Amino acid sequence: MSLDRPVAPDPYALLPEVGSFTVSSSDIADGAVVGPEFRYGPDGPAGLNISPALSWSGFPADTQSFAVSCFDPDAPTPSGFWHWTVVDIPPSVTALARGAGSAGGTLPDGAFHVRNDFGSSGYDGPAPPPGDQVHRYFFVVHAVDVPRLGPDGSAGATVISFNLVFHTLARAIITPVFSY
Repeated sequence: MSLDRPVAPDPYALLPEVGSFTVSSSDIADGAVVGPEFRYGPDGPAGLNISPALSWSGFPADTQSFAVSCFDPDAPTPSGFWHWTVVDIPPSVTALARGAGSAGGTLPDGAFHVRNDFGSSGYDGPAPPPGDQVHRYFFVVHAVDVPRLGPDGSAGATVISFNLVFHTLARAIITPVFSY
């Protein structure tokens, strides 16, 4: 079976335009290969499955909360693949420490994970099919106009993404890559 297909478009370029701000990381960078410690691999050498550190600044003054997500539009599915979504991060919080999204990690008070496409709540890192094209991982911080986005922890990442379309003031994006 061949996985040859066109490269998916930037998913955020397809959404209504919003403002932007800055996200940075000591662990990942635009266009850089995701290190093994941040890749999916709960049982073996593929990776340690640790969520990367993220920090952000320059967001709108009227931000009432943040959401953080990691999305792979290059997965061989019609809908891409959600690796991580955290919602209801208080507006006073401007960083998530390395490992905050991983099993045993600590999120800020009031923030919570929703289900990713692996079926778990929390961070599960890159794991593209061997031999597939290079995958892009859109780590996005969303500045949100409400303190609570609405859905609870039983929601999936797609529901959160849908709600974010209506509540995002601005977003900051960092996009590392990976393939086997």
